[in-house]
Amino acid sequence: MKAVVLGRLGAWLAGAWTGLMIGIGAVAAPVLFALLPRADAGRVAARLFSLDARIGLGAGAMLVLIGLQFGRERAERGRGSRFGLELGLALAALLCIVAGHYALLPMIEEARAGQGALSFGALHAIASAFFVVKVAIVAVLAWRFSASPR
Repeated sequence: MKAVVLGRLGAWLAGAWTGLMIGIGAVAAPVLFALLPRADAGRVAARLFSLDARIGLGAGAMLVLIGLQFGRERAERGRGSRFGLELGLALAALLCIVAGHYALLPMIEEARAGQGALSFGALHAIASAFFVVKVAIVAVLAWRFSASPR
């Protein structure tokens, strides 16, 4: 019974997080660049992605805990390891946040100032790739939790 509740909680949280990321990345950011001067749109988009990263750290941490508990319950029923795919996906999403936002942000600021080894465009492309991978990972995580054992 507990696995059902954990699965629903994990599916809801991962689904809400996926929706937030799609809303920011596919709706809000493009609209900003369509309506505002490029510099203003960039500043607002940077704030939105920073907010997404902070929310993602909290949601990802909760999904790690849910994944651990979900795996423990599955292991107690003799249906696999405590460290299942759900936990791995939650950790991978957190890795995408740390690498794609927090590690690259100082490098992006340097590139914007004309310093650093990589250009702003290259670093932006790398950060965008981490964001897209994170959206896919969290969407799969929502699907995995929604298919929890009944």
